[in-house]
Amino acid sequence: MFENLKQMAMQQLMAKMASNTLGATETQEAATEGASGIMDIIKSKIAGGNIDEVKDLFSGGNMENNGIFAAAKAKMSETLQAKGMSAEEAETEAANTTPDVLNSLKDKFQSTDEADSGFSLEALTNLIPGGAGDMLKNAVGGNAGDLLNKAKGLFGK
Repeated sequence: MFENLKQMAMQQLMAKMASNTLGATETQEAATEGASGIMDIIKSKIAGGNIDEVKDLFSGGNMENNGIFAAAKAKMSETLQAKGMSAEEAETEAANTTPDVLNSLKDKFQSTDEADSGFSLEALTNLIPGGAGDMLKNAVGGNAGDLLNKAKGLFGK
């Protein structure tokens, strides 16, 4: 699932950043590194027990106040600067691309389409060995999905 999410993020970033001042190679590299950075942030939040932040992000809450959004935007800006973009332009580009990328990921988790059924909070926690994944599984007798799906139900899915 993380690889699918990463590919979606990378495609979204490539489309959104096509008209920036970087060359095609630098834009491709920035999209790849930015998508990887977003996945790493989500993984670390889950592994660190911050599943509520992930739930908030994928449930339609205020993205601007979400720590994952802030970290992803900062990572994107840092990546763009490393590829040669000015700090001001990189911050603007990150502010313009990060919300769309995270919203496209959120749409997968909120989708009722059968093709998107694999995108669930339960599946996310099952992908992270140890940490929050195992804690959640142990806390509910081995079925973190029941707990997370009940929580997800609060958000209309």
